Amino acid sequence: MKMDEVIARINELAKKAKDEGLTDEEIVERDKLRRIYIDSVKANLVGQLENTYIVSPDGTKKKLGPKQ
Repeated sequence: MKMDEVIARINELAKKAKDEGLTDEEIVERDKLRRIYIDSVKANLVGQLENTYIVSPDGTKKKLGPKQ
């Protein structure tokens, strides 16, 4: 399932939850889709941070490491 489809389905379930409520199966589906979305955002952030460098005024680059 593509991320656009995941987001669209999350939005559909959110609208339905406001309007009329969700069934138990829909609540489980919503929680699963939210977890997929959160995991994707975290993975993208980690990937971006792993490729981030600090550039000093003298022009040297230092890879951004884990917080100590």
